[in-house]
Amino acid sequence: MKRSDALGEFLRSRRARLTPPDVGLPWRANGRRVAGLRREELALAAGVSVDYYTRLEQGRVGNVSDQVLDAVGGVLRLTSEERRHLRELIRTRPGDEAEPWASGPIRARAALRMMVDILDPVPAILVTGVLDVVAVNRTAKMLIHDFEAMPRAERNMVRWTFLDPGARTVFPDWEQIAADSAAWLRSALGRATDSRPQELVDDLLARSDYFARCWADHHVTYCTHGTKRFRHPAVGTMSLNWESFTPTADPDLYLLVYTAATGSPSAEKLAALPSRALENGQGKSPSSSEGRQP
Repeated sequence: MKRSDALGEFLRSRRARLTPPDVGLPWRANGRRVAGLRREELALAAGVSVDYYTRLEQGRVGNVSDQVLDAVGGVLRLTSEERRHLRELIRTRPGDEAEPWASGPIRARAALRMMVDILDPVPAILVTGVLDVVAVNRTAKMLIHDFEAMPRAERNMVRWTFLDPGARTVFPDWEQIAADSAAWLRSALGRATDSRPQELVDDLLARSDYFARCWADHHVTYCTHGTKRFRHPAVGTMSLNWESFTPTADPDLYLLVYTAATGSPSAEKLAALPSRALENGQGKSPSSSEGRQP
């Protein structure tokens, strides 16, 4: 998909959420042919010409001023994350086409991989911007999944979340986690300089009906911290905080670290996870064959 196509889809999806009265305009007396706000209505409310906005939505303009982007974002009632996504989609890049993605091993410095291991028993995962897994320590394998046991091309957290039924066991709030993963992938698509994000999107659209529904919502997120619930058969359900760190020397990588509040039941369960999981023969999350997922 070209960047201009992604831009047009995003803006049309945001126009579809609004009606003329939402932006202070009357309904047209001669009826409406499409749902949502028309291009000419948005242009009028934003104070730009219809021709200019049409070319903007089609990705046929060069540099766009902050004033115009702020005006369009204001009319469309974009969130701060949606405004960031719009700016990333509209940024001019040579050729407008993503470079092919190299499917070989994803490299990371040995010191980074060693750090992931040393953090154990604190669960830690090293990932790329599209959540391809580069390294994962022992406790993270028990808590989430042994990504290193998967074929290299399939070691992706978004792909695993949607396509492996085991993810529904790991995440009690699977639907929300999956939707957030799709939103993160959409934000990554806006930043992409290679074809990897689009390849993931195409694969997931073909395999997962729920991903297709999430993707059609055009939600984006840049969240780098939060709280998630995890379930493991050896210790039960835990509520863990997660933080994302970007190594200064490797800005294209993210270190995800999972912790529990000191003294909480979740902290006790997380501390007991390695020994109890091994005792029960449950050292890894269950894996399963893939197919079209609901």
